[in-house]
Amino acid sequence: MGDPLMTSSKIAVAGMKAQAERQRIVSENMANVDSLPQTPDGLPYRRKTITFRDELDKQTGAHMVKVAAVGVDPSPLQKRYDPTHPAADVAGYVLAPNVNPLIEMLDMQEAQQSYVADENALSVSHAMMGRLMDMLKDK
Repeated sequence: MGDPLMTSSKIAVAGMKAQAERQRIVSENMANVDSLPQTPDGLPYRRKTITFRDELDKQTGAHMVKVAAVGVDPSPLQKRYDPTHPAADVAGYVLAPNVNPLIEMLDMQEAQQSYVADENALSVSHAMMGRLMDMLKDK
């Protein structure tokens, strides 16, 4: 196993990268919450999901978080009544994205909090490395 301070830094950076990708996916979902099809047979945007996996870093022997996959949420699409929309069916309904802004905002908040926690861990690790270097200079 490598230097514990460097290892803790690598773990924190891996977490930051994973949470940044999660924030990107949530942002994409929020940006497309009102993306409707333009034709009656067209499909609207489908919510994206992200999953993580544990990966062993052979160099350090530490377990790191990585993005396993970005997928598509298979939950049913919503229907909105808008008979004037070009994609409306004969009953006046338009298929709408399966994105719930409340869920996306909660996911974003959780991803942001995890990112900040990893950022703080990285900061502490770097501060400890700096103090160690100062102690070694004094000897």
